[in-house]
Amino acid sequence: MTIPNSIAITPELVASHGLKPDEYQRILDLIGREPTFTELGIFSAMWNEHCSYKSSKKWLRTLPTKGPRVIQGPGENAGVVDIDDGDVVVFKMESHNHPSYIEPYQGAATGVGGILRDVFTMGARPIAAMNALRFGAPDHPKTRHLVSGVVAGVGGYGNSFGVPTVGGEVEFDERYNGNILVNAFAAGLAKSDGIFLSEAKGVGLPVVYLGAKTGRDGVGGATMASAEFDETIEEKRPTVQVGDPFTEKCLLEACLELMKTGAVIAIQDMGAAGLTCSAVEMGAKGGLGIELDLDSVPVREDRMTAYEMMLSESQERMLMVLKPEKEEEAKAIFVKWGLDFAIVGKTTDDLRFRVLHQGVEVANLPIKELGDEAPEYDRPWKASEARPALPASEVAEPDDYNAALLQLIGSPNQSSRRWVWEQYDTFIQGNSLQRPGGDAGVVRVDGHPTKALAFSSDVTPRYVEADPVEGGKQAVAECWRNITATGAEPLAATDNLNFGNPEKPEIMGQLVGAIQGIGEACRALDFPIVSGNVSLYNETNGVAILPTPTIAGVGLLPDWSKMARIGGMQDGDVLIMIGGDGTHLGSSIYLRDVLNSTEGPAPFVELAAERQNGDFVRGLIRNDQVTACHDISDGGLALALAEMAMSATKGMSVSLVDQRGATHALLFGEDQARYIVAVPSDLANFIGAGAESAGVPFRRLGTVGGDRLVVDGVIDVAIVDLVNANESWFPAFMA
Repeated sequence: MTIPNSIAITPELVASHGLKPDEYQRILDLIGREPTFTELGIFSAMWNEHCSYKSSKKWLRTLPTKGPRVIQGPGENAGVVDIDDGDVVVFKMESHNHPSYIEPYQGAATGVGGILRDVFTMGARPIAAMNALRFGAPDHPKTRHLVSGVVAGVGGYGNSFGVPTVGGEVEFDERYNGNILVNAFAAGLAKSDGIFLSEAKGVGLPVVYLGAKTGRDGVGGATMASAEFDETIEEKRPTVQVGDPFTEKCLLEACLELMKTGAVIAIQDMGAAGLTCSAVEMGAKGGLGIELDLDSVPVREDRMTAYEMMLSESQERMLMVLKPEKEEEAKAIFVKWGLDFAIVGKTTDDLRFRVLHQGVEVANLPIKELGDEAPEYDRPWKASEARPALPASEVAEPDDYNAALLQLIGSPNQSSRRWVWEQYDTFIQGNSLQRPGGDAGVVRVDGHPTKALAFSSDVTPRYVEADPVEGGKQAVAECWRNITATGAEPLAATDNLNFGNPEKPEIMGQLVGAIQGIGEACRALDFPIVSGNVSLYNETNGVAILPTPTIAGVGLLPDWSKMARIGGMQDGDVLIMIGGDGTHLGSSIYLRDVLNSTEGPAPFVELAAERQNGDFVRGLIRNDQVTACHDISDGGLALALAEMAMSATKGMSVSLVDQRGATHALLFGEDQARYIVAVPSDLANFIGAGAESAGVPFRRLGTVGGDRLVVDGVIDVAIVDLVNANESWFPAFMA
């Protein structure tokens, strides 16, 4: 068998494809000859970090992925979780970091498009989106441009497609100056008997290309996403895809309509590495070979090479294995929606991946080895050094508590994100029950009288850097708490693990520690990981991002009429803190933003307390005993009180007199497993007695009323001044 090899394979060409010399030798050993240029591209796509998880696979296997409600765990386009009554929620989170830094609008837009496809490929209609965004320092010359482009891209795609953006995060830190993070989440609803998988079945069946035409955009995108940035970054612009949300909306409707016909055997989204990855994964999962004829692929550009067609990451495309007798019916659906429908290959029984172009075989590779035999590394890792304890007595108190609170509430990282979320359609589809800015987004389950789903996305990167294990635990615990604070039962999570270069033992140590912490917390809280994404090499000129293992979770509210909100409290309500007093100032935002220090350990996450306190709070909410609820996180008790007061535009009178410890630690300490609930005054003693008998620590803080936040003798500030400080930073920054 002779395979034309028009381009000489040199060591430089191999290196430019992100393959190390030993990996190239592995390819030679596997196929017994030099690869063609197209085959080199295929190996580069399948064996890069973005597609193969070669540095993280060993550790990802340690995560808990099963549970009584888990129908589909990791390994498919998205995870699937049972929400009763024959309904399931399908969800996943994925990164689009490198493309969004190079071309912020299209990078963010196609990140949203890709995650929506992951969800509807499974047979689910998308009902909610979130995004976790991290940018460089506000005073960095590129930051404002990147914020503007990314937010416009997220809104432009999500709003046009017609899915509500219900929550997320926006943070700033100089460590993201050269490498921002754009993590996109989507969730959809399906019936439990209507889930579609990517595993091809049956020999000699048509492999069908669906959706938009193939162009040269995004060629090499997955390989680019598996490398560090340097000063050649502007040359990488052509590797960023271009999205079209209106085509994607048509693709959604056509796919869901086609799925009802019974024609679909297997379906796979063309995401990273496009046609290559989707075809190889479908065949390998089913133990089948795939033969593709590129002359049948719909293209929008002339004279595209086989290499370009195999590695294009043009958007809004799917690959499907179809029942042959349903071909005409299927084609008619796609023609009706104005989309391409082309038979581009067939399944075979020889376990080979064969690609033909202009009558010539340009690739003939063993399909299982392409995916399953990708290199897998047990990279050397070094555990992060424990930081010495930082007692509150060694941390300076603020000269003026009012000024400190106003400074924190109006800082780049704690100010209102209204400027961002008002650019997103948060109420499209008509099922959103909370606007962004509270603890979690909540969306009604369409067609069910009472059921709703809660969504949250969380991580505190400064904790992960201080202690990867505790930081990993805390990301899970905070997501679980935010869902709990609405009254929902947390069901399952997806993770997006963003780290620097795993070939550096200290960075690999952060990844290992974070995964250990995430696994420990997920097991303790019955919160399995059902899908996810790993994004490594987030570095520019050797400077790594803060370790950022984002956790997004889903919870179930059986009766949304009893849902709690952050701002629901009424005059005369009693404020009760569930959990212990504030003591921990290490790695806190008080330390960072008021005292300009990043020292101290991360707070310890006592998982048994998280479980006990959270279950107690959820019980109060479901018994209709709570008018408002908010978890205590960044900024401690003081910021949580201020956020509740601003949300309700009501004052509070709070007393710390019976609490032990330093005042600044009581107010700004970031101890975990804590909530504030507002309850009607006639229930306060009853709830206190219930907490006592359940062994749950609690404190009566004070009452709701007036127009000022007053904490005895320490803080006395008008709610209007808090709101002005909180709402003004972002618009002023972007003006």
